[in-house]
Amino acid sequence: MEAVDVHIGPLVFDHADYDRDGDVLYLHIGPPQAGEGEETPEGHVLRFAPGTQRIVGLTVINAQHLLDRDGRLVVTVPETVEASAAELAGALRAA
Repeated sequence: MEAVDVHIGPLVFDHADYDRDGDVLYLHIGPPQAGEGEETPEGHVLRFAPGTQRIVGLTVINAQHLLDRDGRLVVTVPETVEASAAELAGALRAA
């Protein structure tokens, strides 16, 4: 788990882990913790602290593929926000 500073809309994730083989980016606010997942319209998974609406993590499916194709990542949290490839570069190197 790599310390990072990734901004996606109003969210700031400070830990990241990237599975290069599966192209899955795991972003966390604070150290990884148990959470309840909810799929976004884009197919990613937001994780909330149990019993709350406080976001503690985001799992981005096909992270590098989406950045290569679109040059940005779009996530609904619940409003739609986006992050550029440059903003996610540090997290994707956290392999």
